[in-house]
Amino acid sequence: MIRNQLARPALVRGLALVILAALSTILSAQTVKVEGLIKGRSGATMTVQTSDSAKLIVVLTDKTEVGQIQGLFKARRKEMSMAALIPGLAVQVEGTYNDQGQLVAKSVKFKGNDLEQAQSIQAGLHETQVQAERNRTNLETQKAALQAQNEALKQQQEKLADQQEKLTEHHAKIAANQEKIAANKAAIDAAIARFGQLDDYYILDEITLYFGNGKATVEPKYHPQLVQLAEKARTVEGYMIQVIGYASSVGSAAVNQKLSEDRANNVTNYLVQQAHIPLTNVLAPGAMGESRQVGNKTSEGEAQNRRVVVRVLQNKGVAGLPNASL
Repeated sequence: MIRNQLARPALVRGLALVILAALSTILSAQTVKVEGLIKGRSGATMTVQTSDSAKLIVVLTDKTEVGQIQGLFKARRKEMSMAALIPGLAVQVEGTYNDQGQLVAKSVKFKGNDLEQAQSIQAGLHETQVQAERNRTNLETQKAALQAQNEALKQQQEKLADQQEKLTEHHAKIAANQEKIAANKAAIDAAIARFGQLDDYYILDEITLYFGNGKATVEPKYHPQLVQLAEKARTVEGYMIQVIGYASSVGSAAVNQKLSEDRANNVTNYLVQQAHIPLTNVLAPGAMGESRQVGNKTSEGEAQNRRVVVRVLQNKGVAGLPNASL
């Protein structure tokens, strides 16, 4: 009798632990929905910034459904490739959390206009970085020149006291130059800050393919270059491939937009089908049409505009980890 009374509380505690464990398993398997902004892609995972988390890790699998919301009431959905999930894209993710606190995505949805905006930012990101680097170099050159001028002025002040008035005027010009340099630096810093929110990647390799007028087929002479780029990319941990298509201004804008899209898609298909790059490592091809012309209106200049730029990217967060390949 006494033994049964002593055993009863232990039995109750055991049942309570079993029930709590079952509830924990059920809760962890519940489907959740989150909304946020893609901040980075690294292979089959992406980082999403939500209102509750600055770095939510979302895991993409072969069963993850990717769709674009369409229609006036957003009731229709167009199936899309995982390549459309690029940094800067606003998404709605539905899935369950794994034991590592990562959200395993069952579906990822986004709006069409959000994808176009994210693609435009990605395509222009590299060009803006190059210009910012040029401005930074010019700034350093101006600083060096200013230091040399100050040293020369100091020597002149020691030897030529009678030129004080001219030196004073010169100092005024230097002060004006310093203001211009400071304003230029502020503009550069603002540009870097603007694109730094999405610029989480290093550019490790880049090749440019050129096309004939009205042509979108990848010429055989570029096949070895694409294969070589793919082989190099596979040595980089968490790499991504970015493909951007362009067209010349010859013909209508609508036709050129379609040409740039076909060129980018054909290059992407070759990388996936022939160079065996997984779709999870490819960003959505960008079609820039007649924008960002690099050549003039001559026949040679227009030939330079009919191009596709392919880049190998690596997330800076991955590059900073131990044993990351560069």
